[in-house]
Amino acid sequence: MEPDRSEYERRLVEKAQRALVAISLGEDAEALDELTPTADEPRARSEETKELVMMLFGECSAMVSTLGDGGSAPVKVQVFDEDGEEVSIDQADPPVRTAVRTLLAEVHGNSEAAQEQVEIALANAAPDEVDSLVLQALRWTIRLSAECLDRDLPVAPWISDAVAD
Repeated sequence: MEPDRSEYERRLVEKAQRALVAISLGEDAEALDELTPTADEPRARSEETKELVMMLFGECSAMVSTLGDGGSAPVKVQVFDEDGEEVSIDQADPPVRTAVRTLLAEVHGNSEAAQEQVEIALANAAPDEVDSLVLQALRWTIRLSAECLDRDLPVAPWISDAVAD
């Protein structure tokens, strides 16, 4: 028997919270372990990963909007290479490109395009690239929430609970 949607969403939030705690402690492998789908069927596993990533990017989008004063103050998205030099989105590694495009689509209110980016990555990317995308979503969630909290701006309670000192 499949649990109802609210129970499923509660479990996703709890998994994301544990992963945020792990990533904030520098435990990338543990963070990924926390987000490992619990479903046995490959399609259900992919769907759960997609929902977790979209939940994180959705929250990142909300925080970018908050930091950008509801869109009246621009927030710049920069991409850097391994040497710390800024590069165009198209020159970034595939997981970073996917993450940036997903976030930008969410920020601009195009959740469908954001979801398509994640679906393409989950369907075509190597497992380590999917891990990189997930880690990027977690890192951005941590960084954006810290910036919002430092400025006394709102952050989703489930995120602030996970990142509170």
